[in-house]
Amino acid sequence: MMPATSDTPRAIRLRDPRTGQSDGVIEARSSSALADIARRARKAQGDWQALGFEGRIAVLRRFGQAVEAHRPEIAAALERDTGRRRIAGIEVGSLHGTLAGAAAAAGAFDAQDWIEGRASPHIRHSPQWAPYPLVGVISPWNFPFLLSMIDAIPALAAGCAVIVKPSEVTPRFVAPLTAAIAEVPELTDVLTFVPGDGATGQALVDLVDCVCFTGSVPTGRRVAIQAAGRLIPAFLELGGKDPLIVLEGADLDAAATAALRGAALSTGQACQSIERIYVARRVHDEFLERLTTLADQVRLNWPDISQGDIGPIIFERQAEILRAQIEDARARGARILTGGEIETHGGGLWLRPTVIADVDHDMAVMREETFGPILPVMAFDDEAEAVRLANDGEYGLSGAVFAADIETAARIGRQIEAGAISLNDAALTTLFHEAGKQSFKSSGLGPSRMGADGLARFLRRKALIANTAPPLPIQVFSEDA
Repeated sequence: MMPATSDTPRAIRLRDPRTGQSDGVIEARSSSALADIARRARKAQGDWQALGFEGRIAVLRRFGQAVEAHRPEIAAALERDTGRRRIAGIEVGSLHGTLAGAAAAAGAFDAQDWIEGRASPHIRHSPQWAPYPLVGVISPWNFPFLLSMIDAIPALAAGCAVIVKPSEVTPRFVAPLTAAIAEVPELTDVLTFVPGDGATGQALVDLVDCVCFTGSVPTGRRVAIQAAGRLIPAFLELGGKDPLIVLEGADLDAAATAALRGAALSTGQACQSIERIYVARRVHDEFLERLTTLADQVRLNWPDISQGDIGPIIFERQAEILRAQIEDARARGARILTGGEIETHGGGLWLRPTVIADVDHDMAVMREETFGPILPVMAFDDEAEAVRLANDGEYGLSGAVFAADIETAARIGRQIEAGAISLNDAALTTLFHEAGKQSFKSSGLGPSRMGADGLARFLRRKALIANTAPPLPIQVFSEDA
């Protein structure tokens, strides 16, 4: 467990992933400053809740307009922290979809009609949906804006106040985003971004009524234990080791295209990335050839950030994990067909899509989370073996199946122990947020952050129960009645 945050601010140095240089500093808030923010948020939350769903959605739409007005500065900050331009812009644009989803879900919680009981018609009940007063969001470094808002917006729509602790690896977007928040007075105390490190996140968990965490399994376990000690819910979206199964009869060009995009988009720095591929033995070699050809065509966005397909490794420590997995596979007899080397350009660290053949489950690259553009490919002999291999591991975030038709892909997909299965494509959760899904195994805890559950998880259901007949006397339950 990280030490508790101190009463003095701490300087945290920032790193540009394209140059490898430390080029800025943020200040982690002191424990007393964080406590003051929490007190202000709790004080403001009552008025925010009193606006009702319609009023809150109207304010959040104005916030969306303010973010759009500040879009160039926010996108530039994300670009600086992540080393990628196109996806930085897509991240900012994702807010509109998140707002629309929250607005669509809110209608289901507005009804307060009285519902008559079945066994006792004179007893009726009416539901009330009570928000958690203060929600803490601890977001990761790979999609800093999107993965902050995916929890913060539905929580705000539900009537909660929210404090977000973004990753100290990619926090530059906070300054321009805070300027946008300042233009919407109703939000200034109920939505706060607090820069800081692991100690700040730990202190935040002790101040809130509900915590959302996106990140690694080890840290997620610590967050869950701390939250359990306070009897508050912890909604966790953790690591993945997503499998892709390619069956005989599948369109191999489509499968190779989806596999590469699913593994290498955002340099593979996404929890729903494809990280292991199982191919029917009869088509294994043909698939491998097509995948290798496609992977060889991928370009780094260096030296010109406006050109190329993938950016640098954002988090310097992650490069060592990637290097270790590649070397472990090579030492155990695997063949590296493309990529395979951590490259240095302009001081930044880069890895081209790395296709690895002749792998097995004794290798780290097939069992441990990778979080990089590595595509290990393994043959299987029948469907039962494919399913067994896909389910052999501690993760269950998502997965994918390619088959000759959707029905066959779905039949296999229903057997995979993971929360979202893409059929004849890969990593569709990045493109389609309407489908609720939960994490299996060690990949997370709690309701879905997508679909209607994304908002519902921040509401506690109360029941107002009314009796329209005279109350029952105790004699009704007498032993001699």
